[in-house]
Amino acid sequence: MTTQFREPQFWFYFLLVSLLFSGIDPVADRLTWTLETFPVMIGLLVLWRTFSRFPLTVLSYRLLAIFGLILIIGGYYSYAENPLFDWIQIEFDLARNHYDRLGHFMQGVVPAIVGRELLLRTSPLQRGKWLFAIACAISLAISASYELFEWWTAVMNEQAAEAFLGTQGDNWDAQWDMFLALCGSVVAQLVLSRTHDRQLRVLQAQH
Repeated sequence: MTTQFREPQFWFYFLLVSLLFSGIDPVADRLTWTLETFPVMIGLLVLWRTFSRFPLTVLSYRLLAIFGLILIIGGYYSYAENPLFDWIQIEFDLARNHYDRLGHFMQGVVPAIVGRELLLRTSPLQRGKWLFAIACAISLAISASYELFEWWTAVMNEQAAEAFLGTQGDNWDAQWDMFLALCGSVVAQLVLSRTHDRQLRVLQAQH
């Protein structure tokens, strides 16, 4: 079995075990854990159903695994209470725990690369400025949709709002989240496009 198939399976089971372990006794309350890890549950199901019919590049699976792990850890501790980023906050005298900033940056990275891959493989769109712009737009759209979901959750359940939103008193938290997603999408394409293109060529040659 080649790396193209073996490594994605490893990441799938790694995330599944991590998700199950994190749900045994999360530090955060059960509702926060459920809300934060729900995208991972959906993602694992989608990847399981599509892996044999439409496998992605190894790069995409690696980025999805990193993002999934960030969400799982965020669900376990809550985004505002991550111990490592608490230490960073104290050590560098920061105003807040920035773990959620990392999550929203990756929320731009992953949709940009996965969206880029889907567009190149399933549409007439070619590499160039339009592909770059549309991949950024996809990341921004997903980020904005998630902010709307957070707003809806806060309206429906005020008790869950503080831990799930993780605003930590920042009135501009939603805007920062979307800006970081945009930054993530730009950085991902500038840094990873060549690697991604090489893996796409290998994947296409195998199919």
